[in-house]
Amino acid sequence: PVMPFNNLLKDSINGLNICITGAGGSIGRELCRQVLNNTPESLIMIDNSEANLYYLEQDIKNNMCKENILNNKFILGDIKNFKFLNNIFKENKIDVVFHAAAYKHVPLIEANPIQGIENNVFSTYILCQAALTSSIKKVTLISTDKAVRPSNVMGASKRLAELIFQAYAAKYNYKIDNFSKPKFSIVRFGNVLNSSGSVVPLFKKQIANGGPITVTHKDVYRYFMTLPEAAQLVIQAGSIAKGGEVFVLDMGKPVSILALAKKMITLYGLKLKKNNIEGDISITFTGLRKGEKI
Repeated sequence: PVMPFNNLLKDSINGLNICITGAGGSIGRELCRQVLNNTPESLIMIDNSEANLYYLEQDIKNNMCKENILNNKFILGDIKNFKFLNNIFKENKIDVVFHAAAYKHVPLIEANPIQGIENNVFSTYILCQAALTSSIKKVTLISTDKAVRPSNVMGASKRLAELIFQAYAAKYNYKIDNFSKPKFSIVRFGNVLNSSGSVVPLFKKQIANGGPITVTHKDVYRYFMTLPEAAQLVIQAGSIAKGGEVFVLDMGKPVSILALAKKMITLYGLKLKKNNIEGDISITFTGLRKGEKI
């Protein structure tokens, strides 16, 4: 893991009113945890999933609650609604926004491109518009390495979201000491271990069920990072942003998904089944899905 600079975490959070969109998702939930660890004035959490928001509320009350944080709000709603979002920003005097709300599952968005574009692109545009009409100082977009030369609708929609942020950043020509308009910046990272849709919880479930583990292709590899790393990167980037940047964490060497599957079998004290005869868990190759890269 890459350790954070604690002063950058504090500078982005301490004593400020923070808003997180998509707060009930994997990244949003970890962002909430990291924010609460750095003494904000208030934390406003928005999600359009009732179930996700409920589980987040229970998690914070039972596991993350800080005595000095009395201004937590859990808000159910759709951030594509400008009036809804604008009212939240103004009523709560939001200083900093972390925009984590998005559809992220490549095959699902490939099959439902209109919904993916609507949710990922138009919510971003509306959020930028709402940020301009309030006292917000900084807005950070949580993006993905799939926005680099995108081969799928999800990646393309996130690249469009990045371009929206960069367009707003360019339009207002920020200065380091000018807080009259919000500073728009972007954080981009790869696959997050144990997030929803990650191969790790999928492989765990498949091993628990006796296999087989399904791997799309023997040569597939991915860059990985932990949930705390991802959230800390987002917060630190917000602290040093001047407007328009794309921040990327050095995620080290890529990991072979096939090697990961074999390693997990071993870590469970089991043996790889070969030729469907010897061993405990077999691995099957399902082929790359539409929009997926090696």
